[in-house]
Amino acid sequence: MKAVLLAGGTGTRLRPLTNLYNKHMLPVGDRPMIGHAIAKVKEAGITDVVLVTGREAAGSFIAYLGSGREEGLSITYRIQEEAGGIAEALAQAESAVDPDDKIVVLLGDNLFEESLKPHAEAFAAQPDGAMVLLKRVSDPRRYGVPVFDESGRIVRIEEKPEQAATNQCVTGIYFYHADVFGIIRQLKPSRRGELEITDVNNVYAAAGKLTHRTLKGWWTDAGTFDSLYEAANRVRRGRR
Repeated sequence: MKAVLLAGGTGTRLRPLTNLYNKHMLPVGDRPMIGHAIAKVKEAGITDVVLVTGREAAGSFIAYLGSGREEGLSITYRIQEEAGGIAEALAQAESAVDPDDKIVVLLGDNLFEESLKPHAEAFAAQPDGAMVLLKRVSDPRRYGVPVFDESGRIVRIEEKPEQAATNQCVTGIYFYHADVFGIIRQLKPSRRGELEITDVNNVYAAAGKLTHRTLKGWWTDAGTFDSLYEAANRVRRGRR
């Protein structure tokens, strides 16, 4: 299994800090934010990593991570020339992924407590399709929200609904077979002009091939000042 880390974007909610630094290079505890994603990948036993970022930030990631050798990893870099959505960013990794590969995709601003290893092992045993990790949250309307059928299977994901069908949300941790790139090529831009990862997941859901597991422990997307502060505090408490 390969890991694809998505670390682009403009970080508008963290300005003015992100006028100077890529969001994923901001410190969270004792390391840059992206360092936590690297640690989770390494802990799961995944050594082949593709890191997707913007042109202007590539140098800082290379300076920090290099080839990945110091971490026992092999890191390949891909450039997202302009912001076009999560699915568009993921598409940049296609040339580094073999047709028979399985991948775990991490949004670089997602920080979480639990190990990825059991989830990666579960997906490795899944013959096809995709898998998302869910988390119970106090306000799921801020996120993509799964809608389940009577058997507990996800039939669709609703993006930031006014009325959430459940108190669970889809985290920024996704597992795919390499056929995901063919799905992305068939997508049309949303009203925001972006290729949406929710649309990718809904293709799998409609085909009955989207499974899910639930994260234990804490999880946060450190994309705002409040959540960045929360993440730093949780990391600090976890290392006492």
